[in-house]
Amino acid sequence: MPGEPQADCLFCKIVSGDVPATIVRETDTTVAFRDINPQAPTHVLVIPKAHYQDAASLAAGAPELCADILREAGAVAADEKVDGTGYRIVFNTGSGAGQTVWHAHAHVLGGRGFNWPPG
Repeated sequence: MPGEPQADCLFCKIVSGDVPATIVRETDTTVAFRDINPQAPTHVLVIPKAHYQDAASLAAGAPELCADILREAGAVAADEKVDGTGYRIVFNTGSGAGQTVWHAHAHVLGGRGFNWPPG
């Protein structure tokens, strides 16, 4: 059920504290932690504490959480001191887009240049 913790979800286990992560920020509704396979000098994931499969289901089911995630992504960028030089926020939705953990999450990437289009 959307919003409820899933026993087989890695990110739900990070939220519950059952799986360790390097947490850089936490609010009542979000957790931000370092990616274990960073693609940039700053690569932090911001997730909702509530389980939603992907960004589309999150936006449909809890749009206020989308705002929380984006607000925290900006705060992460400021904390990491990449807000002045630029950073990218990425939501991969579906396996074809590279989503590998089925819990909505935003990647905050910075500290290097990025090309357009991505990929």
